[in-house]
Amino acid sequence: MDLNRRTALGLAAAAMTPVSRAGAPGDPVETIRLWPGAAPGGARVTVSPRVVERSTDPAFHDRFAQYTTEPILSVLRPARPNGASLLLIPGGGYKWAVVDKEGLDCARVFAAAGVTCFVLRYRLPGDGWAAGPDAPLQDAQRALRLIRARAAADGLDPTQVAVLGASAGGHLAGMLTARTDATYAAVDGADGVSFRPDLSILLYPVATMADPFVHAGSRRELLGEAPTAEAMARYSLERMDWTGAPPTFLLHAMDDAAVPVENSLQLLAALRAAGVPAEAHLFEEGGHGFGIRLIEGKPAGVWPQLALAWGARRGWSREVSPADEPGAAVVVR
Repeated sequence: MDLNRRTALGLAAAAMTPVSRAGAPGDPVETIRLWPGAAPGGARVTVSPRVVERSTDPAFHDRFAQYTTEPILSVLRPARPNGASLLLIPGGGYKWAVVDKEGLDCARVFAAAGVTCFVLRYRLPGDGWAAGPDAPLQDAQRALRLIRARAAADGLDPTQVAVLGASAGGHLAGMLTARTDATYAAVDGADGVSFRPDLSILLYPVATMADPFVHAGSRRELLGEAPTAEAMARYSLERMDWTGAPPTFLLHAMDDAAVPVENSLQLLAALRAAGVPAEAHLFEEGGHGFGIRLIEGKPAGVWPQLALAWGARRGWSREVSPADEPGAAVVVR
C-alpha cells in the first residue's frame, strides 16, 4: 500500500484511545451521523481516525480528533429547551478538530441556558477527500441542514439555528455563513432545507488566507504549501460576498499571537460594507484558543453572556433564570 505521511501517522496512532478522566464531565450519549452512507469523495482516503487526550488533569478533558472519516454531531439537550439550537464548530488549525475546549465545554454552558447544542466533528482537508478544502464545508452544510430538518421533531425552531465557530472552526463557520453554493449533491430529504444559519458567532476566527495576518498553519492545511492568489482570495472570509448574510457576532483578544486581531477587524469591515448586522467585542488580553476554562476570571470570560444577550435581542436565546434551569452556568438578564 502506498501510504502518504498523513496515512502513516494515522495508522501508527490508530490504537490510541482517550485517557479516562474520572472527574471530568461525561460525554453526550446521543450522536448523529452526518451521512446516511459513507461521506462523499472518500475513494482515495486511507487515514485511520484517532482521538488523543492531551490533559493530564483528571478533572477535565482536552482531546482532539484527527483523520476523521465518519463525521458526527454530539448532542447536548438542556433540561428545559427554549427552542433555540446551536451548531458548534471547534478549531484545530484544520490539522485536527478539538473535542472539548471549543466543543463540549462551550456546549455545556449554552445548554445550561436552554440552547440545544450540536458539536461537529468534521473531516479535514488534507486527508485525501475529493472535495479538498471544501470537505469540511460539506460537513458543516450537511450538519446545519440536519439540525434544521429535524427541528420540528426535536421541538426546536427551524428559524433559530445558530452556528458558533472558534479559530479555524470560526473560518469554517464563516464560510457556512457567507457562501451560498452547495458543496455536495443532495443525498436525502434533509438537503432540501437551507444550510445557512440564522445567526453566526465567531470566536477569534481565522479569517484571511493572505499575508501578513494569515494563520499560516490553517492556510497550509486548507490550501497547501503554495496556494495561488486566486485560492487565497476565494477562501478569505473578508473577500467573500456577505450580501444577505445573517447577523454576526465577533469576539477576539487583542493579544492573540496565533490569529491576529486584524482577522476580525478586516472581517468586521466586510460585514459593515455588506450591510450585515454585526456586533464585535475586543478584549485587551486573553490570547488564543481560550474557550471557556482558559479564560475564567479574566475580562473575556464574560463572552458567553455577551453572546447569549446578543442572541436574546434577536429572539434566539430567551432569558433564563436559576429557577428555570437549576445549576445553570449562565444567566442572561
